[in-house]
Amino acid sequence: MTERKPTGVSFESWVDKQIRDSEQRGDFSRLPGFGKPLPGLDRPYDETWWIKSKMQREGLSVLPPALALRKKAEDVREAVSQACSEGEVRRMLAEVNEEIEAAIRRPPPGPLLNLRPFDIDAVVQEWRAGRGGTARDT
Repeated sequence: MTERKPTGVSFESWVDKQIRDSEQRGDFSRLPGFGKPLPGLDRPYDETWWIKSKMQREGLSVLPPALALRKKAEDVREAVSQACSEGEVRRMLAEVNEEIEAAIRRPPPGPLLNLRPFDIDAVVQEWRAGRGGTARDT
């Protein structure tokens, strides 16, 4: 729709003509989501819906950095039980410990961090006990 509205034609009839022409060309039938209900119609109106949906599509977090790190530490703690080897457990814990230590040295904005680095040897010992063995695989 790059053409200009001709003089002497009302804006409404010009827009209606543009829409009719687009419908006849099938431009609307090629849009993503064509024929599907609009998502979120059953939810209450939120004026920032488009920001939230964009962030969700982009995989961005809306948590403050300290809370995001707490969530990450919690997720790693849960993931440890599913790890296949002691080396994997140690690697996962070492990565999150680096982030926790950096956040302790330079606190992020927002709420207090309230985290300490994991005791890797203690967590590995728990992991071994949960697997019913003492095998060491690094």
